[in-house]
Amino acid sequence: MKPVKVAIDGKDNIKIPKMLRIKQHFKNEEVTNYEQILENDIKKIKDEFLNGKKIAITVGSRGITDIDQIIKSLVEILLKKGASPFIVPAMGSHGGATIEGQLEVLREYNITEEYLGVPIKASMDVVEIGALEDGTPIFCDQIAFKSDGIIVANKIKPHTDFKSDYESGLLKMMGIGLGNHKGASTLHSKGFGSFPELIPKVGSVFLKKAPILFGVAIIENAYDKILHLEIVPKDLIFEREKVFLNMAKENIAKILLSEVDVLIVEEIGKNISGSGMDANVTGRPGSGLNQGFDATPIKKIIVLGVSKKSHGNGVGIGMADLTTTKCVNQIDFEAMYTNSLTATILNPSKIPMTVENDQEAILAAIKTCNNINFNQAKIVKIKNTLELHEIEVSESYIDEVKNRDEFEILSKPYVLEFDDKGDLTGKE
Repeated sequence: MKPVKVAIDGKDNIKIPKMLRIKQHFKNEEVTNYEQILENDIKKIKDEFLNGKKIAITVGSRGITDIDQIIKSLVEILLKKGASPFIVPAMGSHGGATIEGQLEVLREYNITEEYLGVPIKASMDVVEIGALEDGTPIFCDQIAFKSDGIIVANKIKPHTDFKSDYESGLLKMMGIGLGNHKGASTLHSKGFGSFPELIPKVGSVFLKKAPILFGVAIIENAYDKILHLEIVPKDLIFEREKVFLNMAKENIAKILLSEVDVLIVEEIGKNISGSGMDANVTGRPGSGLNQGFDATPIKKIIVLGVSKKSHGNGVGIGMADLTTTKCVNQIDFEAMYTNSLTATILNPSKIPMTVENDQEAILAAIKTCNNINFNQAKIVKIKNTLELHEIEVSESYIDEVKNRDEFEILSKPYVLEFDDKGDLTGKE
């Protein structure tokens, strides 16, 4: 993108306030003994379903803490049981909807044949395993379907585009993840408004027609650590996933402040959230289905970059109000557009107002906030919507944070520094 020269009227009269680093306190329970938990839970599964069986283990594109260690522990347990496990990418259209793209996503999470000691079998081919009442076909990855059993391993979390009893989790992994590009595209064509009914219906078909063996449910806490890990027998997936989703919602990280004038987001990405930046934090779902998103009110959002692990997929940029030429130049439009076309929602891939550097973006955001004191703007700066335990806030929040137990002040106020290009220094 070429340089953008924008005249921001009155910018000399706008003073970017001093910032201070604070800590937000959330519940902090976690588990680390993954192998021990899985060893104990595998007793729920009869040996006859494991011994001598070729078993597919799903791994998706969501960033999950220690996913490589969890999957390796599971693989080693299955090998001891006499099974022949292998990995299948289950990420719908992510990774550019190509085999190599999806393998690259797995490599970023250290999910490799060398590390795990078992094959990774990637394919975009699918088989039709059933249909909905209206005739909509349901697809499953061909390699996984032909296995003796499928283990659906996934993180259970609040979805970023709709709310229901079943959101992002084991059931969604079946229809959307294992459906590969064709299945994900077919189901997304129904629209996110249909997902509260669609996801359980598609899950029911998978549980009846596909060789689903069991699920591995992973729930994270607000600090991006593993809160809970559990093997879920096939017949308990519907029951337990409801429980896990409530657990995840109670432990999700959020901005705990009362209101925000300007939110500065250093990076967005598919490894951070399916929508690039989590609507449970911003209150801005790309689907436009706003009901149920209980987030701190935010007037303006600035996005400054795309994470390296997102491989240029800048989906979510469209939910910002401002960005920079540097950020736009990090976007792989083919990957981003493929993702949005599959999801059938285009807003997350729209490019917001783009200015030349970080400093201009902040000044423009403050300038366009109505009915505020420009020199006392309430600004919050975060790395991304996943890491919210330590954030930066402007001086105008001091009275609020010093009087609430959820906050801890970590620094004295300081001036944000910019380099000779007008970009923030110290960004990761």
